[in-house]
Amino acid sequence: MGQSLLNEGMKVARTIPTMKEIRGELPEPVGFVPTMGYLHEGHLSLVRRARGENRSVAVSIFVNPTQFGPQEDFETYPRDAERDLTLLRQEGIDVVFVPEAEEMYPADFNSWIVVEGMTEMLEGASRPGHFRGVATVVAKLLNIVQPNRAYFGRKDAQQALVIEKMVNDLNMSPEIIVAPTVREPDGLAVSSRNVRLDPEERQAALVLWKSLSLAQQLRSGGERSADRIRQQMIALIEGEPRARIDYVSIADPESLRELDEIDRPALVSLAVRIGKTRLIDNVILDGAS
Repeated sequence: MGQSLLNEGMKVARTIPTMKEIRGELPEPVGFVPTMGYLHEGHLSLVRRARGENRSVAVSIFVNPTQFGPQEDFETYPRDAERDLTLLRQEGIDVVFVPEAEEMYPADFNSWIVVEGMTEMLEGASRPGHFRGVATVVAKLLNIVQPNRAYFGRKDAQQALVIEKMVNDLNMSPEIIVAPTVREPDGLAVSSRNVRLDPEERQAALVLWKSLSLAQQLRSGGERSADRIRQQMIALIEGEPRARIDYVSIADPESLRELDEIDRPALVSLAVRIGKTRLIDNVILDGAS
């Protein structure tokens, strides 16, 4: 198998040709979970769902440099490949694709995918070029792995929408499955970046979930004004000294256009810096009266 390694049934592919060779031997259907590693319960919930819905499961571990801006945390993004491989081996995964950046982006690489429209707001506005990197790497991974189903988490709601749009527009074959956000017992969305929070920052980070819960409570109480809900969320977050708001959005969950009145389901999403760590989260509000 070239550069693949056999570990109690789980194969590890370091190159694209090796991954394709292993893929050709996998029983159908194949489920695929792309990750940037430092796996947590959110990733593992996707892996388990894929395991339950497919005969074979592939996972990728690749910290994609093209989705990070020059002032972002690519160099400090948490990494622990051996830990990740141990966790995936315990889950009975068939193959893990762990390429180096040079494997995915050789020196002469010059082709990019841009999904227009929905990438220009929220994360796209805060992180220029981010979704060009996301769309390109996901397209490459889907082409390499050729899964029947690919699994993503709803915590990255805009990313999931962008990928669904790309797959649909380009007539790509995998079914895209978006699974619910996995949370800690106190409500904080699990994230690889949570490990970078010190104990005080970890407590402060709960303000994201508290503000989303406030939005749900206000909507359940009959509030229909998106602006009034947004302003109360902002006031709550600003009461936490360690928090700095990047954005708070109440938008249509398909177009991501901001709403004035919540007369349909609405995606409430936010990005907040806790110390040096940028966290995102979201919930869907019911649009019913």
